[in-house]
Amino acid sequence: MIPAKKQAEILTSGCVSVIEREELLEKIETGKKLRIKFGADPSAPDIHLGHIVVLDKLRQFGELGHRIVFIIGDFTARIGDPSGRQKTRPMLSKEEVIENARTYQRQVFKILSRDYTDVVYNSEWLEKMTFEDVLKLSSNYTVSRMLERDDFKERFKKNIPIRTSEFLYPLLQGYDSVRVNADVEIGGSDQIFNLLVGRTLQQKFGKAPQVVMTLPLLVGTDGQRKMSKSYGNYISVDDSPEEIYGKAMSVSDELMLEWAEIFSFIDAEELKKLPPRNAKALLARSIVKYLHSEKDASEAEQHFEKVVVKKDIPDEIPEIAVREKTLSVVDLVVRAAFVRSRSRAKALINQNAVAIDGKPVKNFAQKIEIKDEMVLKVGKRKFVKIRRR
Repeated sequence: MIPAKKQAEILTSGCVSVIEREELLEKIETGKKLRIKFGADPSAPDIHLGHIVVLDKLRQFGELGHRIVFIIGDFTARIGDPSGRQKTRPMLSKEEVIENARTYQRQVFKILSRDYTDVVYNSEWLEKMTFEDVLKLSSNYTVSRMLERDDFKERFKKNIPIRTSEFLYPLLQGYDSVRVNADVEIGGSDQIFNLLVGRTLQQKFGKAPQVVMTLPLLVGTDGQRKMSKSYGNYISVDDSPEEIYGKAMSVSDELMLEWAEIFSFIDAEELKKLPPRNAKALLARSIVKYLHSEKDASEAEQHFEKVVVKKDIPDEIPEIAVREKTLSVVDLVVRAAFVRSRSRAKALINQNAVAIDGKPVKNFAQKIEIKDEMVLKVGKRKFVKIRRR
């Protein structure tokens, strides 16, 4: 059994803030299994590398004998978390949220164990609230308190609209803590206001306040904004080993070092001793190994060297069958399932990111004569072989 002080030291390492550290130690010293809350809104069908920063901390709690309560915010996703936003998120329909949530449980258990994790949906209690319940809940906070949030304050100063529903979001997230009896809630550093609302509401409802722990935000692959599904600058935990490796190799040297400092499974000091190219390869291998396996990491590296560095075609690539004798290049890219829309396919073609048999396609209106075994390439790493039916 690891002593309480040592547990607290392990669990608070890498945190941006812990409110309050003394309370965490006291909770651990009781000897009971703590209930550790983390919530994620399925605003898109992927858990990404940015979530791994928090999930890895949850894994540490679980391996030390505590209980993880993973809340899928299928109700709150319909409002949209305003944290860090300079404009209102588009409201999602119930059907969109359900569709986005389908992969969440499978993805989260790539990092966490089912042995110490409970998965719950906050619609279980939020959908049952009456208007009177909502009024009572909202009476716990004033508008002036809400405007203390940096993002709300900034939008208010700039006369950018703030919906009343956005004020409700932190209250609903906080109420989740009341319902699941959270001892600790973990989130990104941009979540500090929402997490503290949970702490306040627990006290209002006569419960012991949760400890709030925040972790650093991971900057996305664009090197500018936090990693987000909404910004498209993310690496999904469901990406193939080759995709993960390739995306990691594409980040800047500065971002590589920042990621290394944040991820507990990467030896940042060892990485700093290496030349940038080798350091980035170590980073990419470490991420693939964490999400997949050592074998996958090795094969992904070999794939990258062959396809990206030497610009060869992989030995094994997927195939699609095409009946038509000719097909527009836009339709061909969509048919290959590289993108979901024709507009995205056109954008890739305009970016010179599409090639057929090694020749770039420069006109999205171009008709392609379909030949057996022709190879379509999109971006640096996506290939498909076309077969005539």
